[in-house]
Amino acid sequence: MCGIVGYLGNKEKKEILLDGLQELEYRGYDSAGIAVIEGEKLNSFKAVGKLENLREKTKNFHTEHFGVSIGHTRWATHGKPTELNAHPHIGNYSYVVHNGIIENYQILKKALQAEGITFLSQTDTETIVHLFEKYHKELHDPFNAFKQTVQRLEGAYATLLITEADPETIYFAKNGSPMLIGFDGDEIYFASSDTPIIGKAKEVYYLEDGEYGFAKAGTVKLYNASGEKSFTKQALTKDKVLAQKEGYRFFMEKEIYEQSRIMGETIMGRVLDESIDFEELDKEFFKDIHALKICACGTSYHAALTASYLFERIAKIPCHVEIASEFRYKEPLLNKDTLFITISQSGETADTLEALKMAKRAGLRSLTVCNVDNSSIVRESDRAILTRAGIEKGVASTKAFATQTMVLWMLSLYVGQIKGMISKEVLQKEIAAMLHTPKALIVNDTLHEKIRRLSKRYLHGHGFFFIGRDLFYPLALEGALKLKEISYLHAEGYPAGEMKHGPIALADSGLFTVALMPKTLHYEKIKSNVEELSARDATILAISPEPFELADDFIQTAYDSHPMLEFFEMMIVTQLLALEISVRLGNDVDMPRNLAKSVTVE
Repeated sequence: MCGIVGYLGNKEKKEILLDGLQELEYRGYDSAGIAVIEGEKLNSFKAVGKLENLREKTKNFHTEHFGVSIGHTRWATHGKPTELNAHPHIGNYSYVVHNGIIENYQILKKALQAEGITFLSQTDTETIVHLFEKYHKELHDPFNAFKQTVQRLEGAYATLLITEADPETIYFAKNGSPMLIGFDGDEIYFASSDTPIIGKAKEVYYLEDGEYGFAKAGTVKLYNASGEKSFTKQALTKDKVLAQKEGYRFFMEKEIYEQSRIMGETIMGRVLDESIDFEELDKEFFKDIHALKICACGTSYHAALTASYLFERIAKIPCHVEIASEFRYKEPLLNKDTLFITISQSGETADTLEALKMAKRAGLRSLTVCNVDNSSIVRESDRAILTRAGIEKGVASTKAFATQTMVLWMLSLYVGQIKGMISKEVLQKEIAAMLHTPKALIVNDTLHEKIRRLSKRYLHGHGFFFIGRDLFYPLALEGALKLKEISYLHAEGYPAGEMKHGPIALADSGLFTVALMPKTLHYEKIKSNVEELSARDATILAISPEPFELADDFIQTAYDSHPMLEFFEMMIVTQLLALEISVRLGNDVDMPRNLAKSVTVE
């Protein structure tokens, strides 16, 4: 997740920016940069990799007078992690930093290029600075030029802009991505979270969506769609760890809650009104491809299993899923008409990387779904689609799984489009559901409290069954894995129809069954399976939009119009259940025993 820092005042600006960016390292980044205007002179520095590289580049640069400054750590979403793609981005006399995704940047970029403007980077962000300078050339008024620029932007953004045309001012705007303003007398700070300004600013104002304005020495002017508005500052927390967690008890809890916003970034610019578009792909890449093979481990394997249903159902293309650690030893038959897809949160998963190398030696085309650009698997693959989840601190994956699943769902539609296997009516239905997914991922406080209270019933017993059918079988596997990882209780995911083929022998009051009962897929069949378990005295927790009279506990979901909306809503419930059981057992939620975030050995 990208990070922003800004400062306006008399102190040493380089150190304030670098120290602030250091406090944002926990969010993840692959490049960094700063820009400073002091005495009407603009200076900028960028570096790929860790902040130490940027510190080295700026070791001979110092500031000592009043000036304005902005800094940024970038997690790549458009374009590779290079110095050209790093922020701040420059126009002729202005610099900009930006978090989020400008959804309509391609339209804006083409229009600007048609006017003779040259772009240096592959990013969406560079569009902002060129658009600003275009309007400034027409209006000769920096503020109105910035206002016009912001009005043209679609999507999520938090942005700061400085310009030699107004060298004592920082312009700012926020929509969808977080940003705040800090105050200490006449000195003004900006940041994408509290941590960079703790110990520096005394008061803070958290910008709301649609707000924009400018800051001069000691003065901030704030505007929204209704015009200029007043605002109230509040005291700034002094706890940096708490600030990193943004008030949540654990990083995992924070990451569960932020899935709604993150999903918006995952689909942005890809889910269009009437089609799915990946700038990373083209029709030619799928020429003569007649089958898919997906290889992954752990949570990514569960996303792959989910995708196998979607590819065959929507795109009508055979799809086989392999556990990477087993694939390597089975002497697999690999045909060149098969696209080899790998999935990895870190891009460094050793078994998956070795499986990919095997497929490449066999001459297969390769595509990876990953969260980390420039990782080993991304570099090794022919093509890569980034999930845009940002860094995930909790070892037990939540938002990485959600975004992987969404990317694969989008990819199934994309393949269906280019192969002519999906009708316009079906495509529109799927797109409508995708656009609604961020709402299905919003965590309701009442729901979370109910799960917290329910969790005390599930601390003792001889194990858990998570059961589901169709798409909800992989979700059952994932729900069981989450519980195992952080509670250390035994849990298994099963296809509901398999219970009577052996596992039902375990059924008694000490067996907890978490039943995923979507209304849109095979409800009556899974209802019968749950009734069989209930008749054997198993303790039933039913998750469904439809009340179930035999359930010992029931969590009612809201969505029943599309299977994937039910999928993502039930995913949230299983994640919260694992979290709250782990909390009651006194475990380390973010760092469970024996586990690592990135498995880089066999």
